[in-house]
Amino acid sequence: MGWVAPEVTLERGWTRHLTGDERALADSWLDFHRQTLLWKCGGLTEEQLKLRGVEPSNLSLLGIVRHMAEVERDWFRYRFAGERPGYLYVTEDDMTAEFTVDGADAAADYAAYLDEIETVRRTTAGRSLDETFLDPRREVEMNLRFVYTVMIQEYARHNGHADLLRERIDGATGH
Repeated sequence: MGWVAPEVTLERGWTRHLTGDERALADSWLDFHRQTLLWKCGGLTEEQLKLRGVEPSNLSLLGIVRHMAEVERDWFRYRFAGERPGYLYVTEDDMTAEFTVDGADAAADYAAYLDEIETVRRTTAGRSLDETFLDPRREVEMNLRFVYTVMIQEYARHNGHADLLRERIDGATGH
């Protein structure tokens, strides 16, 4: 059968932190959205993860996983931390290449996504949400709080796509 995405038990984000400081809430909600994406992929084969929703869209669950790895890297490491890690999938010639999954290796891409999350966690550990940086693309000052807000909304949008894609694949719905 080949590689199958691991099953994930989804913990409800709102049950983990009902009180606490802003950082605990931000980390909790971001982790909830990360976990939701993995949960939507759980138990699917590489072929299923590559299935597209509707023509002409090239949106697939694997494409979303690859995209979120790029987005995590871009916002937290490149912009906030000032690292220059390079792209995982996109190129200057094709800034949406992460969604092209025909020849992709789902197991490797899934692992790369998990690695990126762990790297981001190390990058942000102990950093204040008030910490500012100069966004190298927009050349404006931002803070880590803004990055968390961007990431939570990015995941919320793409997890909505993931809901529809998963339902199309095997009828699974809900959370």
